[in-house]
Amino acid sequence: MHWNRLIIALKAQSRTLQIFDLGTKSKLKSTTMNEDVVFWKFFNENTLGLVTDTSVYHWNIFDQTQAQPVKVFERNANLANCQIINYRVSEDEKWMAVVGISQVQGRVQGAMQLYSKERGISQAIEGHAASFATIRLEGAPADTKLFTFAVRTATGAKLHVVEVDHNPANPAFPKKAVDVYFPPEATNDFPVALQVSQKYNVAYLVTKYGFIHLYDLETGTCIFMNRISSETIFVTTPDSSSEGIVGVNRKGQVLSVTVDENTIIPYLLSNPANGELAYKLASRAGLGGADDLYQQRFEGLFSSGQYTEAAKIAANSPRGFLRTQSTIDRLKSLPQQQGQMSVILQYFSSLLDKGSLNQYETLELARPVLAQNRKHLLEKWLGENKLHCSEQLGDAVRPHDINLALQIYQKANVPQKVVACMAETGQFEGILPYAQQTGYRPDFTQLLQHIVRINPDKGAEFATSLAKADGGALVDIEKVVDIFQSQAMYQAATSFLLDVLSNNQPEQAHLQTKLLEMNLMHAPQVADAILGNDMFSYFDKARIATLCEQAGLIARALELSEDSTAIKRMIVQTDKLPEEWILTYFGRLSVEQSLDCLNEMLSKNIRGTLQTVIRIAQKFSDLLGPTNIIDLLEKYRTAEGLYYYLGGIVNVSEDKDVHFKYIEAATKMQQLNEVERICRESNHYDPEKVKNFLKEAKLTEQLPLIIVCDRFNFIHELVLYLYQNQQFKSIEVYVQRVNPARTPGVVAGLLDVDCDEKIIKDLLASVSPESIPIDELVSEVESRNRLKILLPFLESTLAAGTTQQAVFNAICKVYIDSNNDPQKFLQENDQYDPLTIGKYCEKRDPKLACIAYTKGQNDLELISITNENGMFRDQARYLLERADAEIWSYVLNPENVHRRSLVDQVVATAVPEAQEPEKVSIAVKSFMDNDLPAELIELLEKIILQPSTFSDNSILQNLLILTAIKTDKAKVMDYIQQLEAYDPDDMAENCTQAGMSEEAFEIYKKQNNHIAAAGVLVDHVVSIDRAHEYAERVDLPEVWSRVAKAQIDGLRVPDGIDSYIRAGDPSNYNEVIEIATHAGKDEELIKFLHMARKTLREPPIDTALAFCYARTNQLSEMESFLRGTNVADVEASGDKASAEGFHEAAKIFYSSISNWAKLATTLVHLQQYQEAVECARKANSTKVWKQVNEVCVSNKEFKLAQICGLNLIVHAEELQDLVRQYEWNGYFDELIALLEAGLGLERAHMGMFTELGIALSKYHPERVMEHLRLFWSRINIPKMIRGCEDAHLWPELVFLYQHYDEPDNAALAMMERAADAWEHHSFKDIIVKVANLEIYYRALNFYLQEQPTLLTDLLQALTPRIDVNRVVKMFEKSDNIPLVKPFLLAVQGQNKRAVNNAINDLMIEEEDHKTLRTSVESYDNYDPMELAQRLEKKELIFFRQIAASIYRKNKRWEKSIALSKQDKLFKDAIETAAASGKKDVVEELLRYFVDIGSRECYVGMLYACYDLISLDVVMEISWRHGLNDFTMPFMINFMSQQAATIETLRKDNEERKAKEQSQQKDEDNTPILGGSRLMLTQGPVGQSNGIAAQPTGYRGF
Repeated sequence: MHWNRLIIALKAQSRTLQIFDLGTKSKLKSTTMNEDVVFWKFFNENTLGLVTDTSVYHWNIFDQTQAQPVKVFERNANLANCQIINYRVSEDEKWMAVVGISQVQGRVQGAMQLYSKERGISQAIEGHAASFATIRLEGAPADTKLFTFAVRTATGAKLHVVEVDHNPANPAFPKKAVDVYFPPEATNDFPVALQVSQKYNVAYLVTKYGFIHLYDLETGTCIFMNRISSETIFVTTPDSSSEGIVGVNRKGQVLSVTVDENTIIPYLLSNPANGELAYKLASRAGLGGADDLYQQRFEGLFSSGQYTEAAKIAANSPRGFLRTQSTIDRLKSLPQQQGQMSVILQYFSSLLDKGSLNQYETLELARPVLAQNRKHLLEKWLGENKLHCSEQLGDAVRPHDINLALQIYQKANVPQKVVACMAETGQFEGILPYAQQTGYRPDFTQLLQHIVRINPDKGAEFATSLAKADGGALVDIEKVVDIFQSQAMYQAATSFLLDVLSNNQPEQAHLQTKLLEMNLMHAPQVADAILGNDMFSYFDKARIATLCEQAGLIARALELSEDSTAIKRMIVQTDKLPEEWILTYFGRLSVEQSLDCLNEMLSKNIRGTLQTVIRIAQKFSDLLGPTNIIDLLEKYRTAEGLYYYLGGIVNVSEDKDVHFKYIEAATKMQQLNEVERICRESNHYDPEKVKNFLKEAKLTEQLPLIIVCDRFNFIHELVLYLYQNQQFKSIEVYVQRVNPARTPGVVAGLLDVDCDEKIIKDLLASVSPESIPIDELVSEVESRNRLKILLPFLESTLAAGTTQQAVFNAICKVYIDSNNDPQKFLQENDQYDPLTIGKYCEKRDPKLACIAYTKGQNDLELISITNENGMFRDQARYLLERADAEIWSYVLNPENVHRRSLVDQVVATAVPEAQEPEKVSIAVKSFMDNDLPAELIELLEKIILQPSTFSDNSILQNLLILTAIKTDKAKVMDYIQQLEAYDPDDMAENCTQAGMSEEAFEIYKKQNNHIAAAGVLVDHVVSIDRAHEYAERVDLPEVWSRVAKAQIDGLRVPDGIDSYIRAGDPSNYNEVIEIATHAGKDEELIKFLHMARKTLREPPIDTALAFCYARTNQLSEMESFLRGTNVADVEASGDKASAEGFHEAAKIFYSSISNWAKLATTLVHLQQYQEAVECARKANSTKVWKQVNEVCVSNKEFKLAQICGLNLIVHAEELQDLVRQYEWNGYFDELIALLEAGLGLERAHMGMFTELGIALSKYHPERVMEHLRLFWSRINIPKMIRGCEDAHLWPELVFLYQHYDEPDNAALAMMERAADAWEHHSFKDIIVKVANLEIYYRALNFYLQEQPTLLTDLLQALTPRIDVNRVVKMFEKSDNIPLVKPFLLAVQGQNKRAVNNAINDLMIEEEDHKTLRTSVESYDNYDPMELAQRLEKKELIFFRQIAASIYRKNKRWEKSIALSKQDKLFKDAIETAAASGKKDVVEELLRYFVDIGSRECYVGMLYACYDLISLDVVMEISWRHGLNDFTMPFMINFMSQQAATIETLRKDNEERKAKEQSQQKDEDNTPILGGSRLMLTQGPVGQSNGIAAQPTGYRGF
């Protein structure tokens, strides 16, 4: 596992390594090595070290270019046969050490390989643990690299510390080799881990037996030794947080060891020999405890004049306790010796070499450096973090270098001066990120104003960044806009507001309005673009609409305005509005608004707006309603408008009135092409209404009327109308060009009006025959008995080569009626419809009908006509020739009364005449299918037994025998003997099925089919003895096999086995084995199996033979057989033997195949338990372990049972049964011991930890909490919760709820079992996590009853989550509001009525009028009238003053003024009157002040209520009470305003008159749309408002 990331390196199949990132659930890398990997670990943040059998590799897991591990060096020979336990790498990765151990002469010997990467050489060292480290020796300019290792040999143990890669500039480090003490009892103990603390330079040495040794790395002195674990510590790692180590022992305990900084120095000083060590360690690690020693040495050196040494002592003092201003002053006061550096500079130099300076030292060093203009030194030290940055240092540097000062201020965290430096240096973009990072908030408004003045562009960017800062705007947006406007930076203000308002929030409505106002006044085109992009939604639309209208942006004004009057005023200005925009705009209006606007446009400027009105009406016709639009256009008598409007919607409208109105309008405007098109294409007009209109219109062209009548089947009425009006040409046009298919109807109509036949014939001759429905024409004429009139037309059509069936049908009917040789026509012609003509001939001539039906194969019609007329001979011939089995079945049906007559004709005439065997066969089969056996036999005997062409027909012979089998069994034997061509197998099968076994036997015997004959005797005659005699007679192996099978089936086992042996046939061995085994004929079976083994090697044969040996107790023969060559299923034999109780035999079977699982079971039955456990271990089968465990438990062999149980509990599905077994038998401690032993298994799973916890809760509850704390993450918590509930373990239950993320249940459990489980801090941590809000209020009640002093603390934690109103009601009900006063004051910012009322009541009760005034002024969610009525009754004047303020706030002016007058608070009364805006209130108070003689208040009223006081009232009061002097200022101001108003009205009147005169113009009488009254004559050419006529889609005649 990686040190500090969720990354794991896994090894699979010894050679495959995979790196997974568990956080992202992804694979980082994967590789397969060429040899086994024996050890791997992360030795730094990025690199994994791998040790294989022969080499060492490094693999950077984050370097994508390094796909495979890189080989670093080869393993040394001294590591052969060693178990690798560690791999260490120095920080610079120049030195590596591989550590391994091996067993040598009863002790563990350590071996190490130290490798230098630079030199490429290795050194073999004996050792058990190693580590790399660095230390800084006194006076050394650089660190010294050390390699330390520990070893225990047969003669002793030592810790070695040696230097590697010596730096010539450093003093040499003497090699250290110190003894490591091991107690006498730890003879086999040895070092297993060595870690070095860089802070303390202390080596932590851990041994196998759990001893720890602490050594000073520089001197090799042993500081401390003790035992920290009784178990083996198998892994350790440095602890970076405490500079100690962390280890894990075999029990899974995690151990942490570190130096106690408060006690180690006193501990060392307690031994005088360690004084120098304590002195150095305190200096090195900054530890306390040696301060007095340092102080004494410093004073001694200083007093003796050794100032340089004293300065070093001060510089190296622990925690810098001597590095004070006092020390600096003392060193500064020392004189500088000739040719040497001053002591103070030596002091600073020593400090800089060691580390960094503190605040005092930095300031003292900076002053002379700056004075010498050597600021580059400060920059260098600052980059090396050698200086302590402070505000004073920045102030000192700022005059010399402001950028360097900025760095110092940043490091010193002086935000106000950092921001000032950034602004001064122009780094505006860094101000906001810095302020957010540090949490400092300067006065951004003032800062922005400064930046805008010096750099407007940067100011705009800075303002945007302030407004869009994370967490909300850092500056008032309105103030920013005011700043931009004050500098006339309208473009910058616009850009700023567009950025700020991009989210389009409701609370930004006033800013949106301000942005649009500013641009409408200074840049209307920008405002137009903003509105066009639809960026804002919440501005004052009425205000902006007015400004848009003033700026000439009529379209934007209409979009924003909701005033109907304004909309109608602007919409008529169509010359300023694009037509497409108007169409879009009308889509936003309601129906009523749209109609009002259209009416306004037509009424104000019909000439300029009609075309737009038409387009609007066309586009929104469905919405506005065609009826409303038609009424509107007709109101203004604009015919062309109505025509063009309807022309635009008629093609998509389904309104009948629209279509009719359009036809009517087009007719009136002589647009006959349009009338014709609508009549032809429209499906939505009333045909009756249109027909009548067109008839009344008397059009010159009757084509529209013809189209309507043709479409809606008014043919008769059309013909009558045209005939009466002598429109014969129109009739001809109709049938020729409009719809020739209507010719039958036209001819019918002409015939009905007694039209001349010549006209009709001419009309027919002029029409193409292909376009006329001949059937319909013939039907119409035939129904009027005028069929002959069509003969010329039909003959000419036929002569033209037509193939229409209707033509041939019609001519045929004419020939039949005229008896013009119809038989010849019917026989020779194939074009007519046989069914139609046959029906036509049935009553006229049945013979002709038969001819027609025969030609068309109209079977049912032909059968019907021949039955009716007794024509059975013709019917029989037709049926035989037809050869259709379905037709035969129909006529041979018993319900056919004519069947006998038909059969006689078939037998007598049709069959003798037939020459095709297939057709005769179909007839014969039909006789069979229809149950006519007697007739069929008679027919077949005549055909077969008498010489004929069908005598040797095998099919007919088979039919004859089959028929006899079914109807006359006595004849079958004779047929078998006489006939030869039949199918013997088929006939024998049929005989067998009919129960005629002797006939079947005769057939097989006649054919020498002995096997089949024997089968008949066995299966059907059922005579095994007769079959045996037959087998003796023919003596064939196949017959013997057949007889043997029958004998076996008849359970005549010995005879059957004997027959099989005589046949030499082992093929049926499975059945023989099964039946003989069940019959217990083992001896006979052995004979059969020996015979079978001569020719077959089949597992069932050998298996049965082996089992027969077992059943006959021939164990020696069985062992000999098993040792020999065989293919027996030994396991199956063993299973069977075990099942039948032959356990000794089963033991032999299982032993021979090493089936340990079943052998163990067998041994259990033989009560050989120890051997059974050994076999179970070899078998490693859950089922076997379970069986052996049950037997061992039942016999109280608990040690053996535990061995089995450990192999069972690792399987979760077996655990429950095992626990139930132990508990059922009452072995509770044994169960707990078993589960505890299983926890250390590699395959330990959640079920084991859970069941152990439940067992402990039942039988050892005092151990449950310890178990839960150690293993809660591996427990099935829901199941454990139920166990704790059953055992009443409440603290444990709360613990489980907490760790299962069920704070609701945890809180409830703590409240319900408070005596055992409640603790305030834990409860407060839990309650804020619950999801059920009701638990909050239950907790409040609980605290109110149990812990009222902690209630405020709980409320503070729950404030964001509870319903404040409900809490207030809860405590009001219990009369405990004062108890929660701090909570109420904290949540009053939510402005809840319940909270406000509770606080107000509490303040009244406490007479705290200041807090009460703040409450009622800041929060308005309370009942003001009720509160004011309560306050006005209070004796305290401040409460009544608050009541007056409430009345004024709620517009109860009289009540407020009355209270103020009562308490003589005249200022409040004047302010209330001015705020009321009511003249009567003001006048009443004014007269009151005059009445009481308060002239000051009178003058104050005139000033405060100037707009509300009438002039006449003031003059009256002033005159009556002598107050002219006090009134004169009011009068002067009033007269001045009056004069200014009159002047303004005069100018406005003059401007209005001038405007009206300039707008008058004469109106001409030209058409509204174009130069002529009708748009039809105007056309689109050269006219901007002309409308082109639409094409009709119909070509003229």
